[in-house]
Amino acid sequence: MKICIIAEGCYPYMIGGVSQWIHGLIHSYPKQEFIILTIVADRSLRGKYVYELPENVSGIYELYLNDSDWSQKRNRKKSRMNKTEYQALISLMLGQQIKWEPLFDYFHKKNISLNDVLMGEDFFNAVTEYYQLGYNQMVFVDFLWMLRSIYLPLFIALKMEIPQADVYHCTCTGYAGVLGSMAKYFHGGRLLISEHGVYTREREEELIKAKWVQGIYKNIWIDQFKKMSTLAYNSADIITSLYRHAKELQIELGCPAEKIRIVSNGIRVDTFQDIQGKSAEDKGSINIGAVLRIAPIKDIMTLIQAFGFAKETRPNLKLWIMGDWEENEYAQDCFELVHVMGVSDVIFTGRVNVREYYGRMDMTILTSISEGQPLTILESFASHKPVIATDVGNCRGLILGENDDYGPAGIVTRIMHVEEIAQAMLLLADDETMRKQMGENGYRRVRAGYQFAQMQEAYRSIYQSFADEMQISFNGEVEGEEASWQA
Repeated sequence: MKICIIAEGCYPYMIGGVSQWIHGLIHSYPKQEFIILTIVADRSLRGKYVYELPENVSGIYELYLNDSDWSQKRNRKKSRMNKTEYQALISLMLGQQIKWEPLFDYFHKKNISLNDVLMGEDFFNAVTEYYQLGYNQMVFVDFLWMLRSIYLPLFIALKMEIPQADVYHCTCTGYAGVLGSMAKYFHGGRLLISEHGVYTREREEELIKAKWVQGIYKNIWIDQFKKMSTLAYNSADIITSLYRHAKELQIELGCPAEKIRIVSNGIRVDTFQDIQGKSAEDKGSINIGAVLRIAPIKDIMTLIQAFGFAKETRPNLKLWIMGDWEENEYAQDCFELVHVMGVSDVIFTGRVNVREYYGRMDMTILTSISEGQPLTILESFASHKPVIATDVGNCRGLILGENDDYGPAGIVTRIMHVEEIAQAMLLLADDETMRKQMGENGYRRVRAGYQFAQMQEAYRSIYQSFADEMQISFNGEVEGEEASWQA
């Protein structure tokens, strides 16, 4: 059986929880063939992998959402839509019983130019119909260009030549879900979607805060992501969710409940045993560790502000921010904030082997505005460390427990609440007994319900069920349990 992993904005270019999950999953079945279809912004990232691809990856295909042929000469034959194709385009804009199949076929016609499509008569007429149904109070030219910007990345995805595989495993809905649905349409096979966060909700949160898009255009963008997710939910054979509330959100967004299985994240707990403890330079300090991507969604600005206030009360606090900042404007803003506030003992480590740092920490922290089921919380628990985290995703369930009596393994705070986060730091900094007890509670919780082997077996079972249905072989034999699966 050939499995195609379809990833968006992560593996193998970026360090992060989803990338780590993909890398670990592929390593789980070393005798099974995988191929990777990865979606990134543009060609500047081409081939710039931060992970060494496992030996059982036989190919990698890249899709660039900011790619286009707009700058090329118009030397290709223009292709007008027929009635069926045009009605499919209208249904896409209106979001009413969208006819995706004619669009799949249309964009795979030979020599279709996106320049000619988006600047052509059919697209202009479709936008005009859409405009007249409810947006004619807006400037038409602005409306037309916004619709072109919305549909350009989708049309680029629809032109993608999908590699043939038996199973398409998407790590989200969105553009990855569109590719997976299109792959199933052209090649058959099975479609599995593993949502690590609820994609539509995450994009909605980002768009609400975005400054580059204003007013009603935010709603049009949000609706477009909902349309893509609906396609993915309807096309998928199985959808996995990390925890119960995420499943409820998926159902609320139109995902058929009978397709959903809850499969929690898991880590190799034993790899965090016997890790290095505090060093001589840590003597007398209280170390707070943040293992994360330096990105706006992690809200590191709030973290720095909260740490600054807490440090005024407890000068021995140190904050370790462990994440890559290469070519990252947001990271530069974070550095500047530290400088402007005059906060000392904020250490940006860059990319590190986190096993060398967890043991030195007294606690870890996440101040994200959106999460799924963070691996860094599970790793902290495996390292016997308590966690402070904002009440997003499954953070509350991990820290306070779900259907277990292990007790709290840290403190949950509100999003962007500087004072509350600072107080949580101080509470744990002042009570070593509490820290140790919470660390042990977390350790027992991760051992009981979040082991890598449990996740591994869940996906082995899903893959095997697909293989049985298609009457093909799946080599799900597990080898190399201790093999490295970090970047």
